[in-house]
Amino acid sequence: MKFLDLTKVYIRSGAGGGGCVSFRREKYIEYGGPDGGDGGRGGDVVAEAVDGLNTLIDFRYQQHFFAKNGQHGMGKQRTGRDGDDIILRVPVGTEILYEDEETVLADLTEVGQRVLLAKGGNGGFGNLHFKSSTNQAPRRANPGQEGVERTLWLRLKLIADAGLLGLPNAGKSTFLAATSNARPKIADYPFTTLHPNLGVVGVDGAEFVVADIPGLIAGAHEGKGIGDRFLGHVERCAILLHLVDGTSQTPAEDYATIIAELEAYGGALADKPRITALSKIDALDDEERAARKAALEEASGGPVMMLSGVSGEGVQEVLRAMRRTIIAGRRAEAGEAGGEDAPWRP
Repeated sequence: MKFLDLTKVYIRSGAGGGGCVSFRREKYIEYGGPDGGDGGRGGDVVAEAVDGLNTLIDFRYQQHFFAKNGQHGMGKQRTGRDGDDIILRVPVGTEILYEDEETVLADLTEVGQRVLLAKGGNGGFGNLHFKSSTNQAPRRANPGQEGVERTLWLRLKLIADAGLLGLPNAGKSTFLAATSNARPKIADYPFTTLHPNLGVVGVDGAEFVVADIPGLIAGAHEGKGIGDRFLGHVERCAILLHLVDGTSQTPAEDYATIIAELEAYGGALADKPRITALSKIDALDDEERAARKAALEEASGGPVMMLSGVSGEGVQEVLRAMRRTIIAGRRAEAGEAGGEDAPWRP
């Protein structure tokens, strides 16, 4: 299935049905009063987060969603039928934005969560509604209320426990393929990965979800290489694994490039727990490993782990470190929601 994380949709709620002007006409009833019914209510447009979807590709082929109009009122005090609602089924993690692509209308982060995008118009009153002691034969009825028409953007941000960061060709897809059943495209050239991938990683009997995003370049926060959209996919992660290519001659500069993009992107992304690791160490001898690790530790100001997705060296140690951080983060969230003694459930 093709991956799509941003799309535009055009929606319109249903208009309300018009009220009816009608009078009672029966044999032996000389002066029948008004009996016009009210119009039915127009249908709503609703978005719902559902399980089993991880792309917005369905909205590439259908972008217009119009709810049904309410039925007009009828004689004999019959109210018109309400218009049918229309439901946009979106993946969990979908943000709904106004046409400016900046203002967030809703953020659907849980299965079953729903939000009203456009409310249907009310039905008009029939002439029965206007009957009074001074006006016993009203000949007026209200038209139905118009529906709401608007243009919205749907933006998907994947929900994962951990996210992989790094320059193009830093070994992120190799790491994901080596630790999960995900099968991203792997090749020895930049931008092999063109869209985010998800993989379920297991270590010491526990599992967590890892998101691999395409490599970032300088200026990604401004949209270069559509990096701003890729960074959005790791916003919800509890931890970031920053992979730095061990075969690069400038590991410190490579590290600084990614950190600068995280800080420029804004939000809490730069403050998330982060593990820095030197990748592709299977291609380095002991002397090169020590030199690259020392340079990276000096640039990051913290410890640096080493791994190779090809040989598997150091991979389990990195996974355990990620798991510890994820558990600590989830326990902290549970403590905020339910007190310090709230249980944590993986």
